[in-house]
Amino acid sequence: MRLLPYLTLLSLCSLSACGSAMAPATSAQTDKGPVLVDGKGMTLYTFERDKNGQSLCNGNCLQKWPALLAPDGAQPHGDWTVITRRDGALQWAYKGQPLYTWYQDSKPGETTGDNEGDVWHLARP
Repeated sequence: MRLLPYLTLLSLCSLSACGSAMAPATSAQTDKGPVLVDGKGMTLYTFERDKNGQSLCNGNCLQKWPALLAPDGAQPHGDWTVITRRDGALQWAYKGQPLYTWYQDSKPGETTGDNEGDVWHLARP
Protein backbone atom coordinates (compact mmCIF):
# COMPACT_ATOMS: atom_id res chain seq x y z
CA MET A 1 0.00 0.00 0.00
CA ARG A 2 1.25 3.45 -0.77
CA LEU A 3 -0.38 6.81 -0.40
CA LEU A 4 -0.17 9.18 -3.29
CA PRO A 5 2.01 12.17 -2.47
CA TYR A 6 -0.46 14.63 -3.94
CA LEU A 7 -3.89 15.93 -3.12
CA THR A 8 -6.79 15.55 -5.48
CA LEU A 9 -8.11 18.62 -7.21
CA LEU A 10 -11.13 18.34 -4.95
CA SER A 11 -9.04 19.07 -1.87
CA LEU A 12 -7.19 22.04 -3.36
CA CYS A 13 -10.12 24.36 -2.62
CA SER A 14 -11.90 24.78 0.65
CA LEU A 15 -15.55 24.04 1.09
CA SER A 16 -16.41 27.72 1.23
CA ALA A 17 -13.68 29.40 -0.82
CA CYS A 18 -10.19 28.63 -2.08
CA GLY A 19 -7.48 29.52 0.38
CA SER A 20 -9.17 28.81 3.73
CA ALA A 21 -10.03 25.41 5.25
CA MET A 22 -9.17 22.28 3.28
CA ALA A 23 -11.70 19.74 2.06
CA PRO A 24 -12.40 16.99 4.59
CA ALA A 25 -10.65 14.25 2.61
CA THR A 26 -8.22 13.52 -0.16
CA SER A 27 -7.64 10.61 -2.47
CA ALA A 28 -4.95 7.97 -1.92
CA GLN A 29 -3.84 4.86 -3.79
CA THR A 30 -4.11 1.59 -1.80
CA ASP A 31 -3.72 -2.07 -2.67
CA LYS A 32 -7.46 -1.96 -3.49
CA GLY A 33 -7.20 1.08 -5.75
CA PRO A 34 -8.00 4.74 -5.10
CA VAL A 35 -9.95 5.57 -1.94
CA LEU A 36 -10.89 8.64 0.05
CA VAL A 37 -8.78 9.23 3.16
CA ASP A 38 -9.08 11.68 6.02
CA GLY A 39 -6.48 14.30 6.96
CA LYS A 40 -4.38 11.63 8.71
CA GLY A 41 -4.41 9.36 5.65
CA MET A 42 -6.86 6.91 7.22
CA THR A 43 -9.22 5.17 4.80
CA LEU A 44 -12.83 6.31 4.72
CA TYR A 45 -15.81 4.00 4.41
CA THR A 46 -19.53 4.12 3.66
CA PHE A 47 -22.31 2.11 5.32
CA GLU A 48 -24.79 0.78 2.78
CA ARG A 49 -27.68 0.98 5.29
CA ASP A 50 -27.32 4.78 5.43
CA LYS A 51 -30.06 6.21 3.22
CA ASN A 52 -31.20 9.67 2.16
CA GLY A 53 -28.25 11.42 3.78
CA GLN A 54 -29.02 9.95 7.19
CA SER A 55 -26.48 8.07 9.30
CA LEU A 56 -27.78 4.86 10.83
CA CYS A 57 -24.48 4.21 12.64
CA ASN A 58 -25.14 5.41 16.19
CA GLY A 59 -24.29 4.34 19.74
CA ASN A 60 -22.01 1.29 19.84
CA CYS A 61 -21.60 1.36 16.07
CA LEU A 62 -19.59 4.59 16.40
CA GLN A 63 -17.07 2.80 18.64
CA LYS A 64 -15.95 0.74 15.64
CA TRP A 65 -16.88 3.19 12.89
CA PRO A 66 -16.04 6.75 14.01
CA ALA A 67 -17.87 9.33 11.94
CA LEU A 68 -15.88 11.85 9.89
CA LEU A 69 -17.11 14.86 11.82
CA ALA A 70 -17.46 18.32 10.31
CA PRO A 71 -16.77 21.53 12.21
CA ASP A 72 -19.51 24.01 13.04
CA GLY A 73 -20.11 26.23 10.05
CA ALA A 74 -18.95 23.65 7.48
CA GLN A 75 -20.64 24.23 4.15
CA PRO A 76 -21.50 21.81 1.32
CA HIS A 77 -19.45 22.09 -1.86
CA GLY A 78 -19.73 20.00 -5.01
CA ASP A 79 -20.07 16.33 -4.03
CA TRP A 80 -19.44 17.13 -0.35
CA THR A 81 -22.37 17.68 1.99
CA VAL A 82 -22.80 18.05 5.73
CA ILE A 83 -25.43 16.02 7.54
CA THR A 84 -26.70 16.40 11.09
CA ARG A 85 -26.38 13.20 13.07
CA ARG A 86 -29.04 12.00 15.50
CA ASP A 87 -26.87 13.27 18.39
CA GLY A 88 -26.67 16.73 16.77
CA ALA A 89 -23.05 16.40 15.58
CA LEU A 90 -22.21 17.37 12.02
CA GLN A 91 -20.76 14.72 9.71
CA TRP A 92 -19.24 14.88 6.22
CA ALA A 93 -20.90 12.95 3.42
CA TYR A 94 -19.58 12.36 -0.09
CA LYS A 95 -22.10 11.96 -2.92
CA GLY A 96 -24.79 11.61 -0.26
CA GLN A 97 -23.02 8.89 1.73
CA PRO A 98 -21.92 9.67 5.30
CA LEU A 99 -18.23 8.86 5.87
CA TYR A 100 -16.51 6.86 8.61
CA THR A 101 -13.14 5.44 9.57
CA TRP A 102 -12.62 1.87 10.89
CA TYR A 103 -11.12 1.26 14.33
CA GLN A 104 -8.99 -1.68 13.16
CA ASP A 105 -7.15 0.34 10.51
CA SER A 106 -4.01 1.18 12.46
CA LYS A 107 -1.99 3.05 9.83
CA PRO A 108 -2.64 5.20 6.78
CA GLY A 109 -3.70 3.32 3.68
CA GLU A 110 -4.99 0.21 5.44
CA THR A 111 -8.33 -1.07 4.13
CA THR A 112 -9.22 -3.79 6.67
CA GLY A 113 -12.83 -2.59 7.02
CA ASP A 114 -13.68 -3.14 3.36
CA ASN A 115 -16.78 -5.34 3.02
CA GLU A 116 -17.03 -5.78 6.82
CA GLY A 117 -20.36 -7.47 7.49
CA ASP A 118 -21.10 -7.16 3.78
CA VAL A 119 -22.37 -3.61 4.46
CA TRP A 120 -19.23 -1.44 4.88
CA HIS A 121 -17.39 -0.35 1.76
CA LEU A 122 -14.43 1.75 0.73
CA ALA A 123 -15.33 5.35 -0.07
CA ARG A 124 -14.20 5.91 -3.66
CA PRO A 125 -13.34 9.26 -5.23
